[in-house]
Amino acid sequence: MSPLLPLAALLLALLPLQANDGFGGIGASGLEFSRTDKVAMRSEDLFISLKKIRVSYVFENTSSEDVTGEVIFPLPPIPVRSLFLHDMNLPENPDRENLVNFSITVDGQNIPPKIERRAFRHSHHPQTGDDQIGEDVTALLRQAGVPLSLDPDRLQKALDALPESALQPLVDAGLLQNNLGFQSGKEYWCEWAIGIRHHWTQTFPASSQITISHEYENYPSGGIWSWTHPATQDFQKELSERYCIDAPTSKALARCRRDYWIDYILRTANTWQGPIDSFRLTIDKGHPKNILSLCATGVKKTGPTTFVIEKKNYTPPDDLRILIATP
Repeated sequence: MSPLLPLAALLLALLPLQANDGFGGIGASGLEFSRTDKVAMRSEDLFISLKKIRVSYVFENTSSEDVTGEVIFPLPPIPVRSLFLHDMNLPENPDRENLVNFSITVDGQNIPPKIERRAFRHSHHPQTGDDQIGEDVTALLRQAGVPLSLDPDRLQKALDALPESALQPLVDAGLLQNNLGFQSGKEYWCEWAIGIRHHWTQTFPASSQITISHEYENYPSGGIWSWTHPATQDFQKELSERYCIDAPTSKALARCRRDYWIDYILRTANTWQGPIDSFRLTIDKGHPKNILSLCATGVKKTGPTTFVIEKKNYTPPDDLRILIATP
């Protein structure tokens, strides 16, 4: 399953991560809800560290009737091809049902979420190299007998065991691509991504507030750091813009040897009524000597490793991107 690539092609495959040895991980997002003008997010208290993410929301149904709907917490789809190209920061058992040990409480009561694993067509933009997620192809894979696995060894064995007649429909659909002739036999690129979503049916009582809290394990992307100061290389300029790296931070980053990138989707908050009345973000960088950089205003240091941002009547303009580098 892991095709042999010439060195140049392998380097190109790794470049979108960074100009060094990188490992992939899992992005993060907020709760999603069908667009509503009846339920407002009164507060969001978000805690992010290298190991855990924890969020507590207070929602208010501003109408005179109960509102019932599906609340969804999705994990960004993980490209299967990446499992064979470079290391991934995933749990030891990447096929466990509750991949990130997601837990949820509503007004202090534990709620068991439903967990779904789906497959989506995956490709790269020909110019930017950005991931592109397409339609749901779960049924096609299941019909062929291909497991929705994030374990490359398990997936490889499953593909090896399938007859060509079972694989051919996936080839015809563009989900299995020949490895360009670098190897013979059943060697393919897997052109799909695995998405996991947690969801439950929630009733928001009329003219009332409820508190929804959840937490889960964090598995951010990162790599071996190779930063030089001043930052003159193209990839450094790109990262400087992405994480608002100023000159003092750049100088400090030159002493670091490993980095982690935490991406958190904030704009799902815009599916609720109006802005967030009160927003609080706490970031724990893990160790006093670690370096933290992100694009944000009003950042206050509250402890040796913690930083807090507070906003009122907040409508997130962008998603959150955090860089933590370690000596």
